[in-house]
Amino acid sequence: MADPTGFMKHDRELPARRPVSIRISDWREVYEPFGTGKIQTQASRCMDCGIPYCHNGCPLGNLIPEWNDLVRTDRWQAAADRLHATNNFPEFTGRLCPAPCEAACVLGLNSDAVTIKQVEVEIIDRAWAEGWVAPQIPAQLTGKNVAVIGSGPAGLAAAQQLTRAGYGVTVYESADRIGGLLRYGIPEFKMEKRHLDRRLAQMEAEGTRFVTGVHVGTDLSVEQLRADFDAIVLATGATVPRDLPVPGRELAGIYSAMDYLVPANRVQLGDLDSSPIDAEGQHVVIIGGGDTGADCLGTAHRQGAKSVTQLEIMPRPADLRPDFTPWPTWPLIYRTSSAHEEGGERLFAVNTERFLGDENGHVRALALHEVEMVDGRFAKVEGTDRELPADLVFLAMGFVSVGDAGKGGFLDTLGVEVDPRGRAVRDAGWKSTADGVFIAGDAGRGQSLIVWAIAEGRAAAAAVDAYLSGSSTLPAPVRPDTVALAVR
Repeated sequence: MADPTGFMKHDRELPARRPVSIRISDWREVYEPFGTGKIQTQASRCMDCGIPYCHNGCPLGNLIPEWNDLVRTDRWQAAADRLHATNNFPEFTGRLCPAPCEAACVLGLNSDAVTIKQVEVEIIDRAWAEGWVAPQIPAQLTGKNVAVIGSGPAGLAAAQQLTRAGYGVTVYESADRIGGLLRYGIPEFKMEKRHLDRRLAQMEAEGTRFVTGVHVGTDLSVEQLRADFDAIVLATGATVPRDLPVPGRELAGIYSAMDYLVPANRVQLGDLDSSPIDAEGQHVVIIGGGDTGADCLGTAHRQGAKSVTQLEIMPRPADLRPDFTPWPTWPLIYRTSSAHEEGGERLFAVNTERFLGDENGHVRALALHEVEMVDGRFAKVEGTDRELPADLVFLAMGFVSVGDAGKGGFLDTLGVEVDPRGRAVRDAGWKSTADGVFIAGDAGRGQSLIVWAIAEGRAAAAAVDAYLSGSSTLPAPVRPDTVALAVR
């Protein structure tokens, strides 16, 4: 327990963001350093709540009150150990997770929640700085080999757990670098890739083998995969973007969010001098009000867009927690990210009826109208039709399935069934419909949060260990049938 009266003496405080005029001129992370004294004060706000609902809010089961107290009492290395006990990659979650743990914080019932996410990231950043994060070499090897397909957070978590348990683990990635969406989907201003590279170096030192540029089913046959490995973990993610099939969709200048974010990230990695999709001087419209849309927004600001408008079909959320999302569930409230703070306009309760093009077949505008909810369905508000100028349109409405890997792809060849929603089918033991093949992350769950991906990777690793060795002491924090909170 931290200071039992800390929450009465101190208000919630977060690190300041760098001035907008400065940060949109570079791609560095947006936050200023916070300071040890300030973070210890924030940790002291963790109260003696009896039942720490933050545990329930976090799919990883992070031991939040324990490491809050360790930070408060200046026992940082012990705090880092407790943090790593449940989370392989706190430097990722501390920057990218929307913090459902804070939504479930008991203090949040009648005050501002503890700054759990900031305490987490301060612990792990200090651990790296002090040299406390070292490779964990397995004491002995099992002699068995496991293939992990996909190198996003679920695949990396499964790979690290299995490597440490003594298995020979090879991670296959179709892209040219390891990391999945962590590498190419997350802009630098949200997480600089040095954090990812540093963790991958640790994993390689532990014995995990990474192979890039491999498409399973073509570059590597399913037969060869079966011959070389005793078990397989599928962590390919949900890769197909949700489309908007309205008139004019075929016009040039309309892209999925990943079509835009990937080359923008490649510029920062030094692969490209400039992005083939550049928002400089353009009127940009982003369809989708979630995190991916905000990533496009921040990227467009840094590229020098003339204007940016983000559209959302849902009505503007309330400023305070509504009754239909009571504590400790995730509250559907109005949120302002760092990208929103940088500029642009947000339009709620609007629907794109069609895209309008110019004589060259390039998008020039969107035909919009307002909508309202009638009997559970969106209905047009008559008399609200308008045109919104657009030189570039980015579709950021989420991801829907495993795509080409599913029916007709290598999953079919493996014998892995896919459900009607395009997700790989798995049972309560993480097993697919094919023997020795296990499913983790968005490939089986559908699009979700980074904490769910890591939790599922850890749990699937425990299932693989039990399958190959008869039992497992690896932690299994969640089950596939666990109902996720609706976080958008």
